[in-house]
Amino acid sequence: MDFKTEIKPILWGGATASSQYEGGWNEGGKGLDTQECRPYLPKTSNATTQTRLLTRKNIDEAKKTKTQMYYPFRKGTQGYYHVEEDINLLKELGIDVYRLSISWARLFPTGVESEPNQAGIDYYTEVITKIKQAGMKIFLTMNHYAVPIHLVDEYGGWSSRELIDLYVHFANVVFINWGNQIDYYLPFNEINAGYFSPYNGLGILKEENADYDLSKVFQGLHNQFVASAKTIALGRELTKAKSGCMVSVFCYYAETPNPDDNMKLIQEENINQWFCSDVLMRGYYPSYMTRFFEENKITLNIEPEDLKFLENDTADFVSFSYYQSSVISINEREMTAGNLVATIKNPYLKATEWGWQIDPVGLRISLNKVYDRYQKPVFISENGFGDYDSLKPDGTIEDKNRIRYFETHFEQIKEALRDGVDLIGYIMWGVIDIVSAGSCEMEKRYGVIYVDADNNGEGTYNRYKKDSFSWFQKYIEKEKLIEN
Repeated sequence: MDFKTEIKPILWGGATASSQYEGGWNEGGKGLDTQECRPYLPKTSNATTQTRLLTRKNIDEAKKTKTQMYYPFRKGTQGYYHVEEDINLLKELGIDVYRLSISWARLFPTGVESEPNQAGIDYYTEVITKIKQAGMKIFLTMNHYAVPIHLVDEYGGWSSRELIDLYVHFANVVFINWGNQIDYYLPFNEINAGYFSPYNGLGILKEENADYDLSKVFQGLHNQFVASAKTIALGRELTKAKSGCMVSVFCYYAETPNPDDNMKLIQEENINQWFCSDVLMRGYYPSYMTRFFEENKITLNIEPEDLKFLENDTADFVSFSYYQSSVISINEREMTAGNLVATIKNPYLKATEWGWQIDPVGLRISLNKVYDRYQKPVFISENGFGDYDSLKPDGTIEDKNRIRYFETHFEQIKEALRDGVDLIGYIMWGVIDIVSAGSCEMEKRYGVIYVDADNNGEGTYNRYKKDSFSWFQKYIEKEKLIEN
């Protein structure tokens, strides 16, 4: 028998998230959401953590008519006012697929309305119609962290089962209005973030001077699992779109051959990375969680019908975000930042200005692990390079570091395809500059399209093409020539 590797073509795309991109927080009847209550804090050692561990006191301050704090997600990068211009830029870029999210609070300002906000329907109808007219596929994220703040005030966020039906009602409106235009969808962005970032992922507030109640956190995750399965069941009735689940992947390495380091790696990987996708892709709770729940005295309200939904309505594909790899050890070492969680510094890797360790091979490793684990198609739904960018007087932006990041990571994607990974596509995160979800700042830029705004929301918000725009455009063109 002769063996020959066949590399199939994949989709190349870009992404934004409504809360980080749109702005227009008080336009068209939109309600206040959880991300719009996160303040910008000048960079300190724990600024990122402080903006993700919000208490009732923080929310009350954010809801005041007059406050000294600046809330950057309320402005985003003004995508609400740049619809046609931005979609034309993406069309010029030549991407195959655009990943965007729907603002729950723009369709249902408090989350409990029986009928959607018509202005919100009109806005997304315009956006989605223009995307399709530009020849791009749509990868829709139903909920990208932002939850109507009323649902936090009234129910305690996703810790309440009440949110399941409210969310499914929201999803039903999305499918009825745009189901025939959606190609791929995720019920939830980075669903595992609910564990290590409960405010972002679940809309659960932190008690003053106390740790999170893990029973509330895992009840919130369970409620999202059920909502995801019910949404997929509904999607199969109303659309032909492919359903997915998404987790943040960290590509763990043990620091040493010490068996204890490697045992800890398995435990950390299971709880942080695999748990949520195991449930949503396999349809049941993995056995390793039993001991974790027991040792942490976690109790859950799981109804028999829940388990049937989980079993019957697993996702069609698995997707993940990947930015850097992580190192695990039983001993404390010098730590560095990462996507949502800190990690031990890896002496073999360089890092970004924010301490995120650059590891292209880790993307290939992650693709192999994810595909091997589930044997279903894989989508890289988020990957990119956050960096400082400077707008020159002539309107150009030189971003060689970003281009190098893409070059090395795309090389490893090709290697993963040769390894046999069934990859649907790659989506560049923050293809248009957006406010960073990690640190609530503008200076940490991901896009190939520059937006003229600073950390305090000052600037023209005009759009400019970076050098990486031309590079990515030419890369996609070359890939299409190879396909043909």
